[in-house]
Amino acid sequence: MFDDVYWMKLALLAAKKGEKKGEVPIGSIIVYKNKLIGTGWNSCISQKNPTAHAEIISIQKAGQKLNNYRLKNTVLYVTHEPCWMCASAIMFARISRIVYGSYSSKYDCITNFVNILYKKNIKHHIVNITSGILLYECSILLSDFFKNKRKKINFVN
Repeated sequence: MFDDVYWMKLALLAAKKGEKKGEVPIGSIIVYKNKLIGTGWNSCISQKNPTAHAEIISIQKAGQKLNNYRLKNTVLYVTHEPCWMCASAIMFARISRIVYGSYSSKYDCITNFVNILYKKNIKHHIVNITSGILLYECSILLSDFFKNKRKKINFVN
């Protein structure tokens, strides 16, 4: 049986694939019964689509693999805390668990979103959320990406 660190390393590999394509390096995978069923990385730039986040892509692939839009009993691993759009998609897909690496310093998305999810009148629950898995590796990947991007912009100006 594989653990959260093992799966997060695969999400980091996906993030690095996106980075090589010029995308913000966020990667996501979905696991069902200890098997990888969906992989995605941010592809907004290449797809010219603002909704092409890593989580959305991995959800789409997992749905195709399971032949179902409901992804019950699955675990989503993502290198950075999901945004509101992705958190909503995770909820509607009925993903059972979220595991993420780095935290969003701007929005605190999942933390705030969870407060909504656990209200009594909401029937779509996320069973479990784990954060900070490979926190350093996930954080440094993003911070280095943006640091290098700023250097290039300053160099041009």
